[in-house]
Order: sequence, then C-alpha cells, then structure tokens
Amino acid sequence: MLVNGIYWESKYPRLMTTKDLAYIQRQRELRTRMLAIADISCDIGGSLEFMSHASTIDSPFFYVDAVNGLEHKDIEKPGVQINSIDNLPTELPFEASKHFGDSLYPYAKALASGDLKHPVISHAIICQDGALVKQHKHLEKSLAESGGLRVANTQRKRVLLAGSGMVSQPLVDYLASSKDTDITIASNDLSEAKRLAYQFPNTVAALLDVSDSRALDQLIKDCDVVVSLVPAHLHPRLADAAIRRGKHMVTASYISPEMQKLDQAARDAQVSIISEIGLDPGIDHCSAMKIIDEAKAQGGKIRSFISWCGGLAAPEHSNNQIGYKFSWSPRGVLTAGLNPAQYKANGQMHEIAEGKLFENRFRNVPLYPGFAFEGLANRDSLQYAEPYGLDLENMDTMFRGTLRYEGYSEIMDCLLRLGFLSLDPKSHVSAASATEFLTRVIGKGDLRQVLAQRLALPVSDPLVSRLMLALEEFGMLSSGSPITAATSLDAMSKILQSSLKLNPGERDIVCLFHEFGIENLDGSYSVQTSSLVAYGDAESGETAMARTVGVPAAIATRLLLEDKVATKGVIRPTIKEIYEPLLQRLEAKGLVFAEHTNNGVHNSLQHRMKWTK
Repeated sequence: MLVNGIYWESKYPRLMTTKDLAYIQRQRELRTRMLAIADISCDIGGSLEFMSHASTIDSPFFYVDAVNGLEHKDIEKPGVQINSIDNLPTELPFEASKHFGDSLYPYAKALASGDLKHPVISHAIICQDGALVKQHKHLEKSLAESGGLRVANTQRKRVLLAGSGMVSQPLVDYLASSKDTDITIASNDLSEAKRLAYQFPNTVAALLDVSDSRALDQLIKDCDVVVSLVPAHLHPRLADAAIRRGKHMVTASYISPEMQKLDQAARDAQVSIISEIGLDPGIDHCSAMKIIDEAKAQGGKIRSFISWCGGLAAPEHSNNQIGYKFSWSPRGVLTAGLNPAQYKANGQMHEIAEGKLFENRFRNVPLYPGFAFEGLANRDSLQYAEPYGLDLENMDTMFRGTLRYEGYSEIMDCLLRLGFLSLDPKSHVSAASATEFLTRVIGKGDLRQVLAQRLALPVSDPLVSRLMLALEEFGMLSSGSPITAATSLDAMSKILQSSLKLNPGERDIVCLFHEFGIENLDGSYSVQTSSLVAYGDAESGETAMARTVGVPAAIATRLLLEDKVATKGVIRPTIKEIYEPLLQRLEAKGLVFAEHTNNGVHNSLQHRMKWTK
C-alpha cells in the first residue's frame, strides 16, 4: 500500500507514471506489491499521473487498470484501489473541530479587529511599519547583506488562454511554473480544456464561444493578458474585445490585414498585442533581428537574407508517401500550400500565383547533407524587409521558405489538382465516409485509371502508384467514420489529422536556418548563419513544434505580465525589448541557436540554391 502526501508541482518528476503502474501490473510477482493507494495530496494528474479525479466520501474508492487504460469501481476486476478524497479533513470528529475552533477564535478576533497589543498577536509580529520589531532587531545585519527589507507584490497575475489544442501544454506548463499566476483555459472543447487544466496548479477550464460577445467580454475582463491560440481568423474578435477592456494580448499567428487595422485602437488604449510569436513566425524573427542589429552596430550592411523553417516528423518516423505527420493544425498546413508568394533571389523578383506553390517547389534545399529537404516559398518574403530594417532595393536576396522532405509537394499538388484542397463552399461534405468523399471528388471507376486520366498522366507513371499508396495511407480506401465538413479542404484536414498523426513513441523535429550575406565596414563580405534543430520527446509525447510555439508565446506573456514591454499597438518580436529577453529565456529552456561566420560568398546557400524551376 502507498500513502502519498508529498507536495508536487509540474516542474518536479512524478512519483509514479501511468507507464510505471502498467509495468507493475504486468509483472505477476509485483501485482500484490501495489494493491491500494491513499493519495492525501489529491493532485489531479500530479505526482501520481494516473490519479485522474478526486473520489468522494460517499464513494471513496475507484480502481485503475493501467495495462488496459481503464478506470472502474468493480472490486473483482484487476486494478489498484485508489482513495483520493480531497475534503477528508471534514470527516474529523465534531468535538475535535469544535475544540480547535473555540481555541483559535479569540486570536482570530483580535487579529481581525486590529488588536496588535494582544499578547499572542504582539509576540507573533516580526515586522511593523516597515521596520523590525524590538525582539527581531538581530536580523537587521542579515537583511542588509541580502539587500534590505522589501515589500513583496502579492497581487496575482491572471492569464486567459483561448484554445486548448496541440501547442497549448508547453505554454501552460511554463506559465504555471510561476506561483503568482492563475490561468483560465477557455476552449470550445470543454473536456479537452479540463484534461489540460487538471495537470497544473492554479489552472481552471472554461467554455469558450467566440461568437458570444458577452461571455467573451466577461472572460477577458477577469484577466491581465489574453493568449489566443484559436484559429487565425478568430484573433481579431479576441483582440477587439481585449482592446476595449484594456488588456494585452499574445498570438502566434501572422498579422492579418484585419489585425493590422486594430493597431491604432490598441495604441490609443495603451495595449500591446504581440503577434507572430511562435516558431515561424516567431523565434525566427528574434534570431534574425539579433544578427541584423549586431551587424548594423558594426557598420555592416545586409545584402542577402535567407530563412528556412519546417516542422516535420523525425526522419525515422517519416514513413509515409509525403514524409509528413501533423504536429500542429492540419488545416493550417493545407491552407498554407494555397497561398501566393513573392521573393527576391540574386537580384531578380519572383512571384508565385495562388495555388501554384507546389508546382514551383524548390526540389533540393541543401542545408544539411543528412536531410533530403525540398522547400516552398513562404508567403510574401518582401514584406519583412521593412520590419527587419533592411534596404530591399540594395539587397541581392530576400527569401523566407518552408521545409518539407522530398516528395511532399508532388503528392500535395496532385491532391490540389484533383480538388481535395478546395475551399469552395459547394464542396461541403455531409456525413460521408472517406471512401464516399474520395468517389465524390474524383468520380467512379478503376482508381488507377481515374487518377491517371484526371492528372493527365500515363497509367504506368510512378506518381500514380505513389498517389494510390498515399490515399491508402490516408485511410481513404476504407469507409471509416462519417465526415461532415464545410469544404473539401476541411474534410481532408479531418482525414489527415486522424491518419497522419504522431503515434506513441514517435517524435517530430523542427529545423530553423537563417543565412545572412553581410557587407562589412571594410568592404569584405561574410556569410553568417543562425540555426536551431530541436527534436520532440518521444517518451513524454511533447512535440518540438508544441515546445517551439508554446514556450515563446508563454515568455512573451510573462514579459507583458512583468510590464517589460513599453511598445504599444499590434507588434512583432522584431524589437529589442522583446527579442533580447525572449532569446535569453529560450536558452534557459534549452532552445539555443548555433551561430557561425564564414568569409566569402562562394559556399553560401544563396549560391548553392537553384532559385528557378
């Protein structure tokens, strides 16, 4: 039997994980060693990971079968018995409670009425009117050595997190590590929000309906900072409500035209809305601005800027036809492939029309010899010249791109051409299986023949075979659960979220790579790189994507809570008061950029890349 009464916070290791319990329950010789647990601390999902809820005085026990992932109340079935009553002290005898209350009452009354001369109260006072009382004067020397007597700010910080999706957990973990912070996780999926909230102290869940302006206003009124991780098109509603209430806000998404329109209103309300503070966009801005500002401080001029970033399955887990598994919103990934793009490379301007990104892919991105990367242009690279303080007219190259493994774009382009990525409302899907959805989009007939005909390819073309394998991997050749979606792209998002997810024991990887061509003050030319490669944790299930999006957003939130951001309006982390402390705090979390400098341009990525088809 285990009696657990230890104090626990999320920064500490667990006393026993669900995996540990399952191991014990699988071993015949150990089963009788763990029959019952009395969890006095009653930390939900805490030091005992499998302790999912508090039991009650009327129903004091439940059983956990970790091998089969079950909870039950049947004494005959396998499982460890758990007693986790969080109000157990109410079961103390009435006489004991009355005696304790009667004994405490005179002192509580004296304290409440301000009777500091009461003999017990007066002897308990250490400091009064900003100075040590007589019997504690001996502490003055120690206080002087430690910086003197300070009055602590006991006001609690309050954060509203809107959204409980794939990148939320590292954000909440970071914020909850500060004992002065209360967090409300608001989501349209209340059960998901509760599962997340139960893991952390001072954290609660609430229902979020962004369309309910009165309920939204009430949630925002009670917080200091809003963190929006809802779909990007909903950010302006949250931002507008935050501005009206005078609350700061953080979001990881790109600044849309609708968000930019709120800039002056935010300034007038003395509100900071830190946007583009995830991975890409986010810490890519921070690392880029650090190098750019350092180069300028030494009299250098940026002649070339190239940035590549991608969140992918780790190579050993990229075992499907597109070499990709989703560690963030599938819809966001798919819609990104529809965007137009423009960039400058070797003095030439390039534009890619909407829907033409995949066919204009970069077939080889030679960052590391061990990775077979291809790439896609990432939106409008030129728009970042101004916020980065760069002179686009006198630059050879200005480019931002997205990394994928070779073969991704070829399949995605087929899906686009066939109509699976349509955003036309007429392509909506109502209670259709994956197979029915497939037939509706491409038509009936022999699958290979239909695909080849629709794509204008020979039936024997290897791409047709690859596409058929991909559709099988997506689960589209078997019925599955009915799908209802507003568009074909939304239906495809649901299919891929289910079929191309990271499985237990699998991990992802994030690669971020900047290259700067710098003309130095003495006329020489140097190439400087700044790169970050981070892997997910296969054991805990925390993805690198969640960590590199959630932690930067959490740090930005802390900076706002600490009044460290003076700039108001809709802003990016391209200003020193944000990027400098953010990079320092990222290093403390193990996210460190590697920086290197080489002389000459000959082996630069700018010269090694093939910039046209």
